[in-house]
Order: sequence, then structure tokens, then C-alpha cells
Amino acid sequence: MAIAHSKLTSQGQISVPAAVRRKLGIGPGSILEWDEEEGKIVVRRLGRYTFEDIHKAVFADKPKKKLTVEDMDEAIGTYIRKRYARH
Repeated sequence: MAIAHSKLTSQGQISVPAAVRRKLGIGPGSILEWDEEEGKIVVRRLGRYTFEDIHKAVFADKPKKKLTVEDMDEAIGTYIRKRYARH
């Protein structure tokens, strides 16, 4: 059963129904990714990371020692994987 319906304009644009926007957690400026999986078109929200997301990932535990670039990369990657994991 369909969640909602959209109509394609002559310019190739669609409106994303409110129910779908809420379900995806998107708003103005959000980027959607279109993919083909097993003969179906799948639309998903593309993750965007803010400075605040990265800052929390790096400084969440308030490290006592100076971090290397590798340590920061690892912390950012761990945080992003946890926050944006598909459920």
C-alpha cells in the first residue's frame, strides 16, 4: 500500500508529501538520493554533517591528551556510523 502520491510537473519536479517528509526527517535544503534496487527505485535521505555533529564526535569525552588527525578521523567515523545507521 502506498504511503502517499506525488504528481510530476512539466519541468520534472515533484512535491514530497508531508507524511513522507516526516518519515524521512527532511526539510528545506535536504538532499534526497535516488537508487535502483532489484528493479525498484528507492529514495532515501542523504546524510549531511554539520560542524556541531563533528565537534560532538571529536570532543564528546573531553580527551585529556592531544588528538592526532587519525584519532579525530576515527572518532568522526564512529559517531557518523552510529548517528546515521539505517534502522
